[in-house]
Amino acid sequence: MKVLTFSTLFPSSVRPGHGIFVETRLRELLKSGEVESRVVAPVPWFPSAAPRWGDYARFAATPLREQRNGLDVLHPRYLLLPKVGMTTAPLMLALGARGAVRQLLDEGFDFDVIDAHYYYPDGVAAALLSRWFGKPLTVTARGSDINLIGRHALPRRFMQWASRVAGASIGVSQALVDRMQELGLASARQVALRNGVDLTRFHVEADVPALRQRLGVDGSPLLVSVGNLVPLKGHDLVIEAVARLRSQGLDARLCIIGAGPLRDELQAHIERLGLAREVKLLGALPQDQLAAWYGAADMLVLASEREGWPNVLLESMACGTPVVATAVGGIPEIVEVPSTGRLVHDRSPQGLAAAALDLWRSRPAREAVQAYACRFGWQETTQGQLNLFHSVTGSRLHA
Repeated sequence: MKVLTFSTLFPSSVRPGHGIFVETRLRELLKSGEVESRVVAPVPWFPSAAPRWGDYARFAATPLREQRNGLDVLHPRYLLLPKVGMTTAPLMLALGARGAVRQLLDEGFDFDVIDAHYYYPDGVAAALLSRWFGKPLTVTARGSDINLIGRHALPRRFMQWASRVAGASIGVSQALVDRMQELGLASARQVALRNGVDLTRFHVEADVPALRQRLGVDGSPLLVSVGNLVPLKGHDLVIEAVARLRSQGLDARLCIIGAGPLRDELQAHIERLGLAREVKLLGALPQDQLAAWYGAADMLVLASEREGWPNVLLESMACGTPVVATAVGGIPEIVEVPSTGRLVHDRSPQGLAAAALDLWRSRPAREAVQAYACRFGWQETTQGQLNLFHSVTGSRLHA
């Protein structure tokens, strides 16, 4: 079967960590041997790649076509207009991608289905492409597209229309599927296909003290917080929680991994609390370095305001490190056993500190945490995708 993967959330040589979860799911799907894929991952048009333009320059520097991990990826440009971008984005995205889709067809890649990721604007744009090229469509909701953008009336109506075009709507958690139904997204098939975890990359380290020495970190407990430096991730709450833990006599330390617009603000917050030595901002790290930090930590703390299916929780667990996480979105579907961590219903420094302290006092064995994470491999999700693709296209699975 030939699958056209469509999403603005896809890595590139310029932004290798952007949308890595979409690429990972596709790579796992290709391991089945049942699927051939091309990727159309549009980026906003920008006129200059000069470094002074910061993140915008990366759009201009993105190659029009590249090979990533054996995947053929096209990056057509689309116009993202100021102020009216939210409303016009689906049409601009579809128009910008249409030439790339036609190019693939002309090259002989007559795909059977469009597999889009992120419902708005990507899923709506993919619905337009589905109509224009007469191809079946599946759309995967990822989190903020439903939980945040879905609150706005016009995007919600666009998503409702796209869901009727799509043969299936997928959520990465059951909570997202339930929310799609509440918003009136009415595809014929609505299924939860959760993300798995790469157990070859994320695993328990045999010698944690040596790992900490290599990384130059210590702490009792040592916490890590992983995610973009944006308000919804709640890194400021975790910093304040560490201050509370230290006020209770613990030598708590925190390493924050991620990049974003709040870096300077968070650094100032750290210094105001007198935690310049105890809390470190490490910036964004590639996935092949994340495992070491998970393995060195005593716990991962995720203080998100909203989430779909945060991969960092399973990655941490696969390294044997339990988690403290807010009980939002699909998180309760991940942290469903007390021995893997604590759920926080009071999203505040007090609530996070209390949960972290309780977990620290009753730390589970790393091997037990890892064993739980091993239940979340990719095989079930891959088979679910294959079943869905064959269902919406009317084709049959290979025997």
